[in-house]
Amino acid sequence: MTDRLPTTPSGPGRPKDPAKRSAILQAAKCLFLAHGYEGSSMDAIAAEAGVSKLTVYSHFNDKETLFAAAVASKCQEELPPLFFEQDPKVPLDQVLTEVGRRFHLLINSPESVAMHRLMVAQGTHNPELSRLFFEAGPQRILDATTQLLARADRNGQLRVAQPQRAAEHFLSMIKGACHLRLLIGCCEAPKGEDAEEHVADVVQLFLRAYRPD
Repeated sequence: MTDRLPTTPSGPGRPKDPAKRSAILQAAKCLFLAHGYEGSSMDAIAAEAGVSKLTVYSHFNDKETLFAAAVASKCQEELPPLFFEQDPKVPLDQVLTEVGRRFHLLINSPESVAMHRLMVAQGTHNPELSRLFFEAGPQRILDATTQLLARADRNGQLRVAQPQRAAEHFLSMIKGACHLRLLIGCCEAPKGEDAEEHVADVVQLFLRAYRPD
C-alpha cells in the first residue's frame, strides 16, 4: 500500500518553491537511510523538511516517487551530467579517471552503502522498490557511461562495438571486490592513495582493452 493523498482536481496553482523541494529531498535521503523505506512516513519527511505534508505531495505524488527522486538526487550530487560530457581538448584517460574517481567515491560512501543494504533487504518482498532504485541511480549512471563510450568510439578514441557492455565492464571494475567486502562489513572504504591507484589501474586496463589499434 502506498503512502498517497487522495486525488484532487488539477489546476495551475502557484510555482513550486525549489528551496522547499531541496529541503524535502534532503529530509527524504536522511530518513530513508536512517529508518528504511517502510519506517519513513511522508508525515515524518514533511516534519524533517519543515514543510506541510501537502507541500510534500505537491512536489512528489507519492512516497515511491519521492524515493526515486532522492536516489537520483544523491547520484547527481556526486556524478552530475556534465561529468560525462567529454571536452575534445581533454584526453580521454583524464575523463575516464575523473568519472571513475567520482563513481568510486559515490558507491563507497556511507550513504550509498546504507542504501544498497536497504535495497538488498527490500528486494525479496518489494521488488518494485528495488526497480525504482535501480532505474533512478545505477541505470542512469550506466546510461551516461554508455553514451560517453559511444562518443569515444565515434571519435576514433576507442573501438567499442557494444558501448553498454563496455560501460558495465568499466563500472564493475571500478567497484571491484572491495565493494562487496564493504557491503558485508569486512573492510573499510579505500581512501587516498589506495583509491587513486585502483582507479588508475582500471582506467589503463580499460584503455588497453578497447584501444582502436
